[in-house]
Amino acid sequence: MNSQEIIATQKRRRQFRVRNSLKSGRPRLSVFRSGKHIYAQVIDDVSGVTLASASTLETALRGKPGSGGNCSGAELIGREIAERAISRGIKTVCYDRGPYRFHGRLAKLAEAARAAGLDF
Repeated sequence: MNSQEIIATQKRRRQFRVRNSLKSGRPRLSVFRSGKHIYAQVIDDVSGVTLASASTLETALRGKPGSGGNCSGAELIGREIAERAISRGIKTVCYDRGPYRFHGRLAKLAEAARAAGLDF
């Protein structure tokens, strides 16, 4: 097993461990980050449907300052996903950070979503 396979296996284990602890019946706020962008989705796992989504790739959000994959872009996405979820009647979610640590961009996104009214 080479080093890339080991890293991928560790990432899958972390992601499974985090998702397995989130089984609460509430919608899940799932976050994915890449080098240049950040994406967030509110997912209903019971029906398997995405209820709201936001990313820095959207044309409506691209013109705003700090719309990249940095901390300011994460704050922008956190506010936007909270507004979209609340407009659909979702006030409480559980935060799915995936295989990433709760640090940096993911922490900023969570803080902005909490400040905008989401409860998790």
